[in-house]
Amino acid sequence: MKIEARIFELLTAFFFLAGIVYTICTAFSSRGVEWAGVTGMFFSGGLTLIAGTYFRFVARRVEIRPEDYEDAEVEDGAGELGFFSPGSWWPIAIAAGAAMFAIGFATGNFWFAIFSALVIMGTAAGLVFEYHVGPEKH
Repeated sequence: MKIEARIFELLTAFFFLAGIVYTICTAFSSRGVEWAGVTGMFFSGGLTLIAGTYFRFVARRVEIRPEDYEDAEVEDGAGELGFFSPGSWWPIAIAAGAAMFAIGFATGNFWFAIFSALVIMGTAAGLVFEYHVGPEKH
């Protein structure tokens, strides 16, 4: 996880530095500062900062992976990678909620978009907790 954290931290530095340079360069134009680009640059830096911080915290808690070694071989990472649900219908429901949200937002029907956002949150919770029900529920 240290590799991923380092990548996102470098991206954070790049976006913030590019945002500062972009702000300075557009400030001297005839129209003034171009706020959409400046906002996009700094928000991108903030999002990469969030991801990098998450990976840095997770890297402290998990054991060292083969990807973290300089001299690791491909076969060092062999074995089980995790559990993936073979027959879950929740991703389809999440996609349907996302499509409904896009339609509601694009058409200006904000009540429908809010309802669709609630559908997305509910179906995402269903996906996360799909296998966390007690044995009496099966």
